[in-house]
Amino acid sequence: MELFIDILTDAMLDSLKMLPFLFGAYLLMEWLEHRSGEGMEKLLARARRLGPFTGALLGCVPQCGFSVAAANLYAGRVITMGTLVAVFLSTSDEAVPLLLGDPSRAGALLPLLGLKVAVGALAGLAVDQVMARRPPREEGIHDLCHHCHCEEGSILWAALRHTGSIFLFILVVNLALGGGVALLGEERLAALLLDGSLLQPVAAALLGLIPNCAASVLLTRLYLAGAVSFGALAAGLLSASGVGVLVLFRANPRPRENLAVLGLVWGTGGAVGLILQLLG
Repeated sequence: MELFIDILTDAMLDSLKMLPFLFGAYLLMEWLEHRSGEGMEKLLARARRLGPFTGALLGCVPQCGFSVAAANLYAGRVITMGTLVAVFLSTSDEAVPLLLGDPSRAGALLPLLGLKVAVGALAGLAVDQVMARRPPREEGIHDLCHHCHCEEGSILWAALRHTGSIFLFILVVNLALGGGVALLGEERLAALLLDGSLLQPVAAALLGLIPNCAASVLLTRLYLAGAVSFGALAAGLLSASGVGVLVLFRANPRPRENLAVLGLVWGTGGAVGLILQLLG
């Protein structure tokens, strides 16, 4: 019973952290939907060019709320795929306070954050360059609002409806993931990371895809204990975007795009980790 209460408490706290970012993203999207026009489209087009830089900088703030907001904004076509990838790659959460809490490893924090921002921005720019060659899609915020019939009410009410729906979904999944991690235990999960293998960063990047902050906590603890290399830590934290991936698959009704984003994040994280591993 005590274990269940702990899992429920952790899931509730993790989900509540997302609420301000969820509501802010949906409020912005509803406002853009009601204020859409030629002038607004030109403004957004100019802002999108610098999106990957801004996304990478915002993502490195130690919480995963920006990845949640970015997933929703991408689903509404407010930001580009490159900006979304940049945010996902640079997202930082519990890893920052855990590294700061260990004076012997705190020196790795700034290089790690700098690496995440640089990789996120460069990868995001590359993705936008490729996507710019493809025909633009017409679907956007209006398409999302049409499916839920929320354009008929006020901006505030529509944003609250979106937020409540996604919040309940996140809470249920966090409960399931928290229970799974508790039952498996950190030792079994650590065994999956190919201890001593050159391919450890690839396995760490896969672990980082778990849509929960527990993945980054586990990776950082293993690094502090000397069980994984800096390359594996970097690979896992580059691919660890928290519940942002979860929200992306829920909010964006384009599964191929979602899988492409997931593959880009995992592939980039694994590749960077392998390079660091080879460099020692």
